[in-house]
Amino acid sequence: MILGDFQLTTISGGTCWIDGGTMFGVVPRALWKRTVEVDDDMIAMATNCVLIETGEQTVLIETGYGSKFDEKRRKIHRGEPGDPLVENLAAAGVSVEQIDVAILSHLHFDHAGGATQFDERGNLRTTFPNAKYIAQRREWINATAGYPELQGAYPQENLLPIAEAGQLELIDGNAEILPGIRARVTGGHTEGHQVLYIESGGETAVFLADLCPMEAHLPPLWCMAYDIDLLQTRRVKPELLGQIVDRDWLALFDHDPRLAAARLTRDEKRGFAVAEGIERL
Repeated sequence: MILGDFQLTTISGGTCWIDGGTMFGVVPRALWKRTVEVDDDMIAMATNCVLIETGEQTVLIETGYGSKFDEKRRKIHRGEPGDPLVENLAAAGVSVEQIDVAILSHLHFDHAGGATQFDERGNLRTTFPNAKYIAQRREWINATAGYPELQGAYPQENLLPIAEAGQLELIDGNAEILPGIRARVTGGHTEGHQVLYIESGGETAVFLADLCPMEAHLPPLWCMAYDIDLLQTRRVKPELLGQIVDRDWLALFDHDPRLAAARLTRDEKRGFAVAEGIERL
């Protein structure tokens, strides 16, 4: 995708399967199963990372679930073998050494898992040795605080090696990360959850992260069971989707197994709908 002077490429961080009930929370199964492929109550979930080549820097949004699943977890989630993100970047002609900045919308395992990997000796290291890793300070504090109820969502092996390597850069609230890339904290899904605005040549794309992870989540009240503040998600999502429609921005989906991006429109029944989709390669 060309966005002004930027080249945007969707790079898969791996596709896995997850319980549909957790992805749609209080939405009745009879409704959500009409919108997605279902296999024994499991649904396919992509991890659509976004490579941004600005002409000056190579930026990656998200890192997928990575290569560190143990056999039990890989079997449960039907995760891909190897290191999907690294392999797919290589297929696109990009090495891990070329990534200058890695931005994480939040630090759940399916977004930050690929930020680190095991080396040949089984030691943890950062996946992108030359990159600054950008995250919200509030998100990092919550993710590394050791809260028992959050341990499954925030495996420390995904996070601590980044700080230990001196590659972590924390930002506070809404901020410009680089010229043409800025963060907006939405909360809702996690306290420090952020979406990313990508702006170049008078054009804008918004990486929605888990505020609206799939096309199926476009209805304003359709949210995930993972959202820690459901009311906040329901407040912010329609406001942002409305801006995207009214300003003809491009929406980027992080978990949709079919669509990487879309132009949106308002819809009487669902609130919002895809007017024109850009399929994943």
